[in-house]
Amino acid sequence: MKLSPVWRHPLHRGAAAVAMMMLACTALPAGATAPTVSLTAGTIAGNSSTEGDVALHEFHGIPYAAPPVGALRWKPPQPVAPWSGVRKAQRFGPRCMQRPIFSDMVFRSDGVSEDCLYLNVWTPAQATGNKLPVLVYFYGGGYVAGDASEPRYDGASMAAQGIVTVTVNYRLGVFGFLALPALAAESPQHAAGNYGLLDQNAALHWVQQNIARFGGDPAKITIGGESAGSMSVSALMASPLSREVIAGAIGESGALIAPLAPLSLAVAQQRGEKFMAQVGADSLAALRAMPADALLQATADKSTPRFAPDVDGYFLTESPAATFARGAQAAVPLLLGSNSQEGSYVGLLDGKAPTPANYRAALERLFGAQAPRALALYPGNDEEAVKRSGTALAGDMFIAHSTWRWMELARHTGNAPVYFYYYDQPRPAKRHPAAGETADAGAVHSAEIEYALGNLDGNPVYAWTTDDRETSRMLQGYFAQFIKHGNPNGEGLPEWPAATESAGGLLRQTIDAHPHSAADNGAARQAFLQQFYASQPGAL
Repeated sequence: MKLSPVWRHPLHRGAAAVAMMMLACTALPAGATAPTVSLTAGTIAGNSSTEGDVALHEFHGIPYAAPPVGALRWKPPQPVAPWSGVRKAQRFGPRCMQRPIFSDMVFRSDGVSEDCLYLNVWTPAQATGNKLPVLVYFYGGGYVAGDASEPRYDGASMAAQGIVTVTVNYRLGVFGFLALPALAAESPQHAAGNYGLLDQNAALHWVQQNIARFGGDPAKITIGGESAGSMSVSALMASPLSREVIAGAIGESGALIAPLAPLSLAVAQQRGEKFMAQVGADSLAALRAMPADALLQATADKSTPRFAPDVDGYFLTESPAATFARGAQAAVPLLLGSNSQEGSYVGLLDGKAPTPANYRAALERLFGAQAPRALALYPGNDEEAVKRSGTALAGDMFIAHSTWRWMELARHTGNAPVYFYYYDQPRPAKRHPAAGETADAGAVHSAEIEYALGNLDGNPVYAWTTDDRETSRMLQGYFAQFIKHGNPNGEGLPEWPAATESAGGLLRQTIDAHPHSAADNGAARQAFLQQFYASQPGAL
């Protein structure tokens, strides 16, 4: 009955190779003056661009914290040092230390570095003095990869909707989530790990302090993210360090709730000590003295433990599930959901043929004595049923259940409306598919990002159709309305009711080219998984 760790599941699925799509800022005309903004630390100069007929200002590579290098490696982010003169903010900062794990990640940043705590801002050119709503978006990538420069997260399209848009780099992997007793000992809070989440918190507070200078309203900050970014949103809502800064939250596929719950501090420290022994470091000082590239390369070893968020007693004083259960999270509107093909029966069956016998054997390995109950909820009486139920179960166990549980807790305790979606628009065929390659049958993990942020044209891999563009118009419209008003409904958008009990189940919005509300009848299977995960050793 051993569960596959989430580390083994790809948090992104994409092409084997993706051509770089440069969404560079429009060059300034000769003699034009770069837009400037005076921040608390100094003045920056950005670029001017246009999105459709909307003039924008873009600022890339703004430092929001001191470089976490040397003695600051595995320390909470420290304030950025002030500068004199005008600092150029016209290029994306380096991405945080990571290996090239996911083939669908395309970067506009120049290489990797420990010096990576930068953010980017897109704002309407005429926003100065206004109080526009703000979106702060966190990338996904399993806490091991990703970058705010990815074209799918580009903020120009959202800025053209009248939203000041911010994307944020945060530390990853061993640099972002290593925990050790020695780190806890030197911490005033006796905390260790969660440096990547503390980076996100620091960025949020930077936004609160500075965003009015870009025309944004510091009292109207909505946070959003996909996959690990969505898990981060759930954690930021729960953390006593950040929950008071948030006015709204958007979660796309993922929550820091079982089976993706944070580690205990003790377990996280045990993993850190294992890694320390693995690289031959006999002290924290020796570990800090190691070259960043050597540490990164060491994580490529299959025996390396997974570095993940933990209940450190500082950023997280308890599991997010516990915080939400007692209603202590940020009491703000929440929009969240998951996709129709988050997983695949192929992985569930370990590549075996989708026969009822193989499916039954897989459920017995996963659930032991509880397999008959699982089979009743996810039936597989013939090949088609195995494919359908196996895909649903794989998606639930990977990430959809954690998202559902987050929704269920929030709607009961959050004292704010919750809007739940089911994203069901498959990506179209690729422009240049490999021999025998066909389009996905459903909406795979991460498929909705370009649609939601209005960035289809930033991804040249797919032959976008009229239905895709209509889906993007609808989903981005819902997001924009939610960011502006705490409610996704607006003119030209099919009505999206809040998640409430209805005949046959819980109301949710199916998102495709023709969005509609319908009752979700999956509560029984989610209750089964909740009970199952609660029975696992070390469950939070």
